[in-house]
Amino acid sequence: MSGSDRSRQDVPGPSPRERAPVRDKSSSPPEKSHDRTPAAGRLINGIPLSRYVLFFSIALAGCAADLVSKELIFRWRGLPGQRSIVWLVEGYVGIETSLNTGALFGMGSGWSVYFALLSVGAACGVLVWLFVLRAARDGLLTGALGCISGGILGNLYDRLGFGLASMQPLPAVMENKGFEHAVRDWILFCWNFKQLTWPNFNIADSLLVCGACLLVWHAFFWREPNK
Repeated sequence: MSGSDRSRQDVPGPSPRERAPVRDKSSSPPEKSHDRTPAAGRLINGIPLSRYVLFFSIALAGCAADLVSKELIFRWRGLPGQRSIVWLVEGYVGIETSLNTGALFGMGSGWSVYFALLSVGAACGVLVWLFVLRAARDGLLTGALGCISGGILGNLYDRLGFGLASMQPLPAVMENKGFEHAVRDWILFCWNFKQLTWPNFNIADSLLVCGACLLVWHAFFWREPNK
């Protein structure tokens, strides 16, 4: 056997691992990621889930605060005129129950049924605007309309006749004037022992005013941050 043949025999051949074809990483299927998208980043109809949480939290919490406060105050102080004012700041801020058959701060007295219908329409319009037309992608607008919706629902409950259901029967003079569909108010602001008095209101009215102020701010000053 010649030297050249012996040298070729002595050279070890490639191992099985070396003979295995090299895979093209670009053609291999991508590895599955185990990362989960956080709830705040999930989209429903193109709107972040956090916007739904923001809106319904404000609306439902505001409505609940309004209804619970009205129920407790009216059980404690009774119908208008049954008990005297409880002063929180003597002569200026107090608790006094009153019934409003109109709209915000007593406007439109005697139109409770019409205001109830308008409230239903407004609540539906807010939902369409936010979640069908996708305005809820704007955080400040979502919060403002959450306040307004909470106020609408709180007063709508009273206008549908549920507010005074636990205090039936009402005095005859109140039934004749349609107070069974009146909105319950209890917050009193006045000047120097009612020399000047702001119409009594409730938490729902406050939510409506706060929401309206936020909408004005949004319209004239607010710009959604670029993401």
